[in-house]
Amino acid sequence: MTNAQGWKATIEDLDNRRQHAHGMGGPEKVAKHHAKGKLDARQRVARFLDPGSFQEIGTLVGGEIASDGIVVGSGRVNGNPVMVGAEDFTTMAGTIAPGSNSKRYRIAELAVRNKVPLVMMLEGAGFRATAHAYGRTPTDLLAQAQCSGQVPLITAVLGSSAGHGALVAPISDFTVMSKQGAIFTAGPPVVKESTGETITKEDLGGPATAIASGVIHNLADDDEAAIDDIRRYLSYFPSSAWSYPPSLAADDDDNEKRPTTELLDIIARDSRRVYDMHDVLDVVFDRPDYFEVQPTFGPAIICALAHLGGHPVAVVANQPQVLAGSINSDAADKAAHFINVADSFHLPLIFLADNPGMLPGSASERAGVLRSGARMFAAQTTSSTIKLHVTLRKAYGFGSMVMSLIGFDSQAATFAYPGATMGAMSAAALSRASNAKEDVSTVLREMELEASYRSAGHLGFDELINPADTRNALLGSLELALRGRQAAAQPVLRTTITP
Repeated sequence: MTNAQGWKATIEDLDNRRQHAHGMGGPEKVAKHHAKGKLDARQRVARFLDPGSFQEIGTLVGGEIASDGIVVGSGRVNGNPVMVGAEDFTTMAGTIAPGSNSKRYRIAELAVRNKVPLVMMLEGAGFRATAHAYGRTPTDLLAQAQCSGQVPLITAVLGSSAGHGALVAPISDFTVMSKQGAIFTAGPPVVKESTGETITKEDLGGPATAIASGVIHNLADDDEAAIDDIRRYLSYFPSSAWSYPPSLAADDDDNEKRPTTELLDIIARDSRRVYDMHDVLDVVFDRPDYFEVQPTFGPAIICALAHLGGHPVAVVANQPQVLAGSINSDAADKAAHFINVADSFHLPLIFLADNPGMLPGSASERAGVLRSGARMFAAQTTSSTIKLHVTLRKAYGFGSMVMSLIGFDSQAATFAYPGATMGAMSAAALSRASNAKEDVSTVLREMELEASYRSAGHLGFDELINPADTRNALLGSLELALRGRQAAAQPVLRTTITP
């Protein structure tokens, strides 16, 4: 008997065990899962990773319970290494036991150790009743929390996710949910038992609830779209906080300098006329498009990942179509989280300001607008990444400060359009607050219109620019600032829990 023949029975036994694990919950449960229009756990991993790149970890954990209800391992996305875990709902409802907890911990540990992103795909019912005691064993959440600010941490909710397993979502840099997703502390049966409330899983933690609360950032039509969004999101980021974002080859005409004369038609000189800031982003940044994060939460601020001259950037822009651009609590919370993530991974921040200040009023105060505004202010003032600012038409009071319009705030460049108005408050509001007579109000209005020139005269801005020069001014300043990256990238801070 040759040595190879001696291995035959052993290898066949290993293959049989792996085949059992790959079968997940069995043909009937897998077929039922597919009938709901969902991918199974292994299909989700295959969709996410580059073909043939998956290297599984812990395939045989769980024994008869296939992979103990979660498929984990490493692979590549666009050629870059990642760690991935996908809960298998067809096996014990994707619940967590000591074995699956260890697998979840292991991939998070390896993500930080190897400085690569971690992506979790959730569809599970939390902890599983088991005869095995946990005792003094590490929980996966310890390792997942260590990812924050060190490696990109992304979560997709592709079905119902409850309890312990769901807790990775609020500490993630980015979360996406399919329309069949739901996330909650405890599911409807536990809610009924604990509080007497009867509620569906959709009402408890479905897209309408999860998006409105800010726990989930973006909504996708189905599993495929959600997974594609993650691949796209990661394309803007470095593998970890120890490296800089990768730039695209600037060999496309869309990546080069060019005038933005379209802005003269998009942005009316009259600051009372509304325009859509998305149209500005379409013109200023590289085509064909950009990736917006949390588009429906706090829509008074747009947070988007884009490229400028092929360089990945994070854009924070006021949206005049919502609350006239006033910054409310949700918008500030969203922006604070976005800024922290961008800073953690060295994405340059570009602020496009056009707002009348923080949103006033009793409802806004009850929502904690000062707390949220202070959080956004702290995020952007403590950020150490490259920062660029443009005031398009107006920026008042604290609303200007949170948008990085404040002296000695370490900006790489500050610009404004001629005639942009600024100050503690608008001339109209100041006139009403001071009961000013008509002649005084006229003087205040004239002073307001001259504000950009007076500020530029004292170097409050580096330069006043023609709107047609917006892209070129930003790109020139960005490329100059990028020259300052002479030292190796290092972690700068930890991100905070999603608002």
